Amino acid sequence: MTPGEIAIRALILGFIISLAVITGFAYTTLLERKVLARMQARVGPNRTGYIPIPWRGGEKRFLGGFMQPAADAVKLFFKEDPTPAKVDRVIYNLAPMLAVIPAILILAVIPWAPAFQLGPWKFQPYFAIAPGINVGVLFILAVTSIGVYGVVLAGWGSNSKYAVMGGIRASAQMISYELALGIIVLIPIMMADSMDLGVIVNGQRPIWYVFMQPLAALVFFIAALAELQRAPFDLLEAEQELSAGFNVEYAGMRFGMFFMAEYMKMISLSAIFATFFLGGYGGPLVDKFPWLGFIYIFIKIVACLFLMIWIRATLPRFRYDQLMGFGWKTLLPIAVLNFLVTAVLIVMAEEGTLTPIIDSVTQFFVG
Repeated sequence: MTPGEIAIRALILGFIISLAVITGFAYTTLLERKVLARMQARVGPNRTGYIPIPWRGGEKRFLGGFMQPAADAVKLFFKEDPTPAKVDRVIYNLAPMLAVIPAILILAVIPWAPAFQLGPWKFQPYFAIAPGINVGVLFILAVTSIGVYGVVLAGWGSNSKYAVMGGIRASAQMISYELALGIIVLIPIMMADSMDLGVIVNGQRPIWYVFMQPLAALVFFIAALAELQRAPFDLLEAEQELSAGFNVEYAGMRFGMFFMAEYMKMISLSAIFATFFLGGYGGPLVDKFPWLGFIYIFIKIVACLFLMIWIRATLPRFRYDQLMGFGWKTLLPIAVLNFLVTAVLIVMAEEGTLTPIIDSVTQFFVG
């Protein structure tokens, strides 16, 4: 394929995947409201759109509430969107974009399925918007760090003391947990010996990394929750302290963009977690039927989203001092220690000194 054809194909795939994720963001909000309602013995959305099915003399509502995301979108679209006086208009309008764009850009390097051919197009070495990038993990770390600018600039540009304090606090939280996140990402890189996400997925063919490195997977998931500012790290929603935080001066669709960024990042980071620790698109018969890869990674992403929602329904919110102390004093040392131990074990395995030690320990305990 010529460079022009590759660029056109990437644009088409990017548009399709972005549209799917934007639609997925809308129905992730419905999933959260339904799951939270079920866990808290409530009903949840069930009126806005349903399919009536005749049932024992009456009717049963199938997919009750499935039009609720559309109703929320219409409400936000027509809601008044004032601009407060004396704001920095450029920064004030730029901040929501800086929050949304990184959540979409992450998807460029996520592998969705193994190599296959669709008509004249060959997707090699795997199906992605930008496949075969040997610095894919570095791209993800660079893009996710841009989200900090959206938060801090939203607070600064709003010309509000509450918003500035909320932006500083939120950015400090994101930067602190990015350290543990960046260190723990090195573990799947070392185990696969590559920063190409497709190679990392293929490296989990015998066994997923979540079973080989459960502590690393746990640290990554916790740091991702803090990066997303989800419960129990949702200090942005501590209205009693900072009146809703950095986005207190936003309304309408500009507020909706921050709301959209949170749920799109949930999907993106769930896809990253599935790629790093759950085998990505890997699964039974995926080599014979490549389209199964889309189903497998979709199931894994939904499972991660369900776990995030479950945590929100279960755990109380941290105090801010507890949040920062947990990040610096607990999560970061665990990530560094896990990284060092893994690196030592990999070097010993490559040099052939690990097998005799394992055999000696086994003989000692077996007798």
